[in-house]
Amino acid sequence: MSQPLVSPVRSAPGSHYGRIAVIATHAFTQLVRMKVFYFLAVFAVITIGSNFFDLPQHVGPEAAGTNVLNSIKSWSLGTMTLFSVVFAIVATALLLPKDVEDRTLYTILAKPVPRLDYLAGKLLGVILLVLVSLALMDVLMTAVLQIRTSMILSGQLELAHSRGWSAAEIASLRSDILGQGPNASLQGAVFVVFLRASIMASLALLISTFSSSTLFTSIISFLIYFIGHFQADARDVFLGAGSGSMTRAISLLLALALPDFHLFNEFDAVIQGQVMPLILLGKLTGIGLFYAGFYLIASWFIFAEKEF
Repeated sequence: MSQPLVSPVRSAPGSHYGRIAVIATHAFTQLVRMKVFYFLAVFAVITIGSNFFDLPQHVGPEAAGTNVLNSIKSWSLGTMTLFSVVFAIVATALLLPKDVEDRTLYTILAKPVPRLDYLAGKLLGVILLVLVSLALMDVLMTAVLQIRTSMILSGQLELAHSRGWSAAEIASLRSDILGQGPNASLQGAVFVVFLRASIMASLALLISTFSSSTLFTSIISFLIYFIGHFQADARDVFLGAGSGSMTRAISLLLALALPDFHLFNEFDAVIQGQVMPLILLGKLTGIGLFYAGFYLIASWFIFAEKEF
């Protein structure tokens, strides 16, 4: 299993990017071969693909017109979030223990390969597979939405003409329906899902550097993910209980160490057809890069002290 890493690493001893790329490719291939993740992929595809059919959530007055499009976006983005977070955590938690068990880690570090390059490559491999998976799911969601939007638009326009609506009213109806279909803001929401999964992958990597148990790493990662959704509320309560400098310092450290995942729920507005501001997308991208880099560097500090 370590053979693909031997030649490229030896041929480019001074290339950090080359080593990282080789390790990332190996990690990507390694994860693809773990067929247990196919069940998650099948679950995601079935959930999104089910929106092709008139299921109970698409029936009734609450699902009339463009509401069915909102339902498709909600179910699809929810499935993407669940799939990407679970995959990012479990995949990352499996990589290091498996390399130790297969003794691949000893072969890699004996080259020698800098431990930061090794960790960065492993993280990049997980993130790459999450990106590919989300891209495929995004294509499926967009196809479903496009078909549904065309069907709804055709039916609503026919109804509007039969009722004698004016040209201005029909144009407004067309604009409203198309605004609920595939658009750039929806792609931005998918990217936000990817950012959240990337943060969780880097966090799981940090935990796995001091834990040899995949189960422990996964449980702690999911716990922190759950806490991250309530961090803002807990911080407000904590600050309300005391206004001293120590209290504010602890609150700041907590905010720096644990991401506030409530910020990443902004795509809820996109489901209702609202436009995602570019400045918000840029802010979330900056937050994602900060935490991914922060957890990677922290992982390196811990991993550098371990003896293999």
